[in-house]
Amino acid sequence: MKKSGADVVPPAGGPAPQYPIESVDNALKILLLLGERSELRLTEVADYLGVASSTAHRLLAMLQYRGFIRQESRSKAYRPGTALTGVAFAILQRFDVRQTMRPFLEELNRELTETVHLGILDGTLVRFIDAIESPRAVRVASRLGQSMPANCVSSGKAMLSQLSLDDLRRLYPHEELEGLTSNSIRSRTDLEIEIEGVRRRGYAMSSEESEEGVSSVSVAFPKGRSPVGLAMNVAVPVSRMSRTDVRRIGDVLMSTVDEAAKLLH
Repeated sequence: MKKSGADVVPPAGGPAPQYPIESVDNALKILLLLGERSELRLTEVADYLGVASSTAHRLLAMLQYRGFIRQESRSKAYRPGTALTGVAFAILQRFDVRQTMRPFLEELNRELTETVHLGILDGTLVRFIDAIESPRAVRVASRLGQSMPANCVSSGKAMLSQLSLDDLRRLYPHEELEGLTSNSIRSRTDLEIEIEGVRRRGYAMSSEESEEGVSSVSVAFPKGRSPVGLAMNVAVPVSRMSRTDVRRIGDVLMSTVDEAAKLLH
């Protein structure tokens, strides 16, 4: 027996409208579901809404037409489109998470004297939205404005660790992954093993996985505290990063993110 949409969607955020429009409500329910999962399939949407597959297909087609979702050519799965991610980023900018998080980045930079970044997860990419470079002569350059594969950077691995195994596999439907260096994680199996370690430790690490000579440590914000995945990282020349340094930076980052997350409601 199919579940109706009302049985599975989050509680409404306001009073019931006097003249509800079911098709609009169902389209919004699809977007809410996409906020919980990295991809959707037609049968899942139909079951979720409690409607026929043909009705679900028409709703998905309209969302695709407006750019809120896109369909993978090989798997036929639906994923967030540029319009949806654009709305999320616009909301994030209006809230100006960068301004809110800036004092925490500055404190990390002062305490550790290394380059620090704030990153967000955009599908399988990490977009760096703020950075402060180390004051040292030999330092890691800012990656502000750059996007990099999530499996190749500590920030990405930290944010991916917030996903369930099913959602991770939806995000990476194929075993082979894109890499940037010879040290990059290039298989989904290896990524899953790495992420298990991140969950145990509470922080993610990378060593010359995105760029030669660069190591980093990252901690993700708890899931649900931000409109998108969010993480802070500390990037260090590999010559200055020992195991003791990794643990020390990880502890500092976990404490900082714990305090900073209290401001994201």
